[in-house]
Amino acid sequence: MRRNLVKMTALLFLVLLGILMSGARPTERPWRTLPLITNGKASADWTLVGYGKMVVDDNSLRTEHDAKGMGLFLYTKERFGNCQIRVVYRSKDSKANAGVFIRIDEGILARVQEKQAPAQHNEKGELTPESAQAMRADSDKLTGPWYAVHRGFEVQICDAPDAYHRTGAIYSLAQAAPAPNLNATEWKTMVITLKGTLVLVEVDGRSITTFDSAGKDPRGKHEWYEPKYDFERPLSGYIGLQTHDNPGDVVYFKEVGVRPLE
Repeated sequence: MRRNLVKMTALLFLVLLGILMSGARPTERPWRTLPLITNGKASADWTLVGYGKMVVDDNSLRTEHDAKGMGLFLYTKERFGNCQIRVVYRSKDSKANAGVFIRIDEGILARVQEKQAPAQHNEKGELTPESAQAMRADSDKLTGPWYAVHRGFEVQICDAPDAYHRTGAIYSLAQAAPAPNLNATEWKTMVITLKGTLVLVEVDGRSITTFDSAGKDPRGKHEWYEPKYDFERPLSGYIGLQTHDNPGDVVYFKEVGVRPLE
């Protein structure tokens, strides 16, 4: 009996040694790609809420601004719960501003046809007082894409110095460490992990943000254009890609994929 046990132990050791020497790795969970382009056009699985558009540009989608205001390119086919979302993107330059919205509740579907008040700017490019007031009113009423701002979370894309508003931050709610590659024009891979109330963000393999939406409001006071924290976000919600009203806010999206957690 003892001799058989020794033989079995030796055999198990040889098997494990063989696995280690062969460099075998566990099979990685596959990604499911959400179509961005179909027949040379932006996929009909996505719908624009608000202003702006997404145009096909060399096998990727490029945000195209509209001076009237921001927009949201919403994936309407399904909601996503515990999963990972992978976004491959690059920016025109370091100032380009966009975002990936997550956990938007189902009320966004009723806002698809809504248009917020068109923005009006003065000769300096600043919002006129009347336009700023109208925009704030739309924010309070959750009109169009403002619904996603306050009933979802935005993972920011913008190489800003402010840790609450730079790439990887949960916009104005959770700080992000600097991304590993600050060259805005190079392709980057952002992975957003949704696990219960946790939101984890990594860029090019480096973890930069951890946010728990079950915690208290981390900042307390917010500007009117920043997300209100007193709304509960669902654990299963819609995702979307943001467009802005500034001509310089140009971001390219080459891939959006999802996969379940282990």
